[in-house]
Amino acid sequence: MKIIDAHIHYSSIESFKDTAKNLSFVDYSYEGIKKEMKDANIVLAIGMGVTETPQMGFPDYHAQTPMGLDLDLLIPENVVYCAGINPYDMDVSAQERLEIEIQKPNVVGIKIYLGYYPFYAYDEVYEPVYKLAEKYQLPVVFHTGDTYSERGFLKYAHPLAIDEVAVKHRDVNFMMAHFGDPWTLTGAEIIYKNSNVYADLSGLIVGTEKELEEAHEGIFLDHLRHALVFSHSYDKLLFGTDWPLAPFSPYIDFVRKLIPEVYHEDVFYRTALKVFPKIKPFISTE
Repeated sequence: MKIIDAHIHYSSIESFKDTAKNLSFVDYSYEGIKKEMKDANIVLAIGMGVTETPQMGFPDYHAQTPMGLDLDLLIPENVVYCAGINPYDMDVSAQERLEIEIQKPNVVGIKIYLGYYPFYAYDEVYEPVYKLAEKYQLPVVFHTGDTYSERGFLKYAHPLAIDEVAVKHRDVNFMMAHFGDPWTLTGAEIIYKNSNVYADLSGLIVGTEKELEEAHEGIFLDHLRHALVFSHSYDKLLFGTDWPLAPFSPYIDFVRKLIPEVYHEDVFYRTALKVFPKIKPFISTE
């Protein structure tokens, strides 16, 4: 089965480097991602554009919109990305830069970092982003749920705020990263209720194969299992790893155990093609 990873990172962020070195033990590099993706039969991965500066580190109020992938000068041909938004840099010139950026063939969506930046999804600062997304028929990805930084503000990352945006912008597709975890029941209701909202299953566990296997034991994932059954919207879910927070192959096995086999083709491949239409030319038909 071909697999599309709808949520990875490939940016020079110190916290990602530290996680790769000390928690997930992945080779967070150009050669590392190429080998891991090939071994896991991942035909395409979608990177979430994010950068940090020496002044602050992510979440970085000084980063320039649009944020891209800067781990290495080389980016694998089968890695595309979503242009990242810094709401503190959304003046007219930033909007112009963003519009130029999203017209590149390998820019397949837009990423908004709720929680990392203290603005709700429905804040007026993001309205120009939604207008551009509609104009160019691109999905908008929201970070939702727990933040991978103590400097984040959780209330802004709660998935309920996305409902208002989805209703107001019916012609834009939205994807909730991390299914809103730990507020997965709310996330489930959002994707069930709104035809234009999807969710990825990335970043639910940080660590190695051992941590991923242990997560299935006991009650740790009961809230997620409840949400998956409650939503009954498996066709609205996308596979993602949040690499380098976890290795590719073990995370694939982790998600396979959560999703009924009849929906594997949708979760691991088909739904990503629907949500991110610009990725189709990057996938071999062989």
